[in-house]
Amino acid sequence: MPKLTVEGGGVYEIESGKRLVLALTEDAGTDQLHACGGNARCTTCRVEFVDGEPMRMTQAEKDCLQARGVSEVRLSCQILCDHDMTVRVISRLAGSGRSDQGSAVNPAVTPEPIWVDRS
Repeated sequence: MPKLTVEGGGVYEIESGKRLVLALTEDAGTDQLHACGGNARCTTCRVEFVDGEPMRMTQAEKDCLQARGVSEVRLSCQILCDHDMTVRVISRLAGSGRSDQGSAVNPAVTPEPIWVDRS
């Protein structure tokens, strides 16, 4: 089982293939935002990788980050926990002004993933 280290939050064993956004909210108990429900539309589920950043990403993640002019972060809704990784949660409910973390997140990556190199 992959290990997820959350900076300032501990180390967790995660079911292989689980979406990072779900691992952060369900397993690590963080207040990670996910306003669009994990569909790569809003960028509220941003994380920074400290170690173990995946070499690939979904085309939806790449397009969303480019459209918003955002770099140096990844969308936790588009990442699978399939290896050890260390992340910094940067998009949290606390201090966001939102009333909740966001819509329910499907266990499967949505939209249907087309995997590409992150470069």
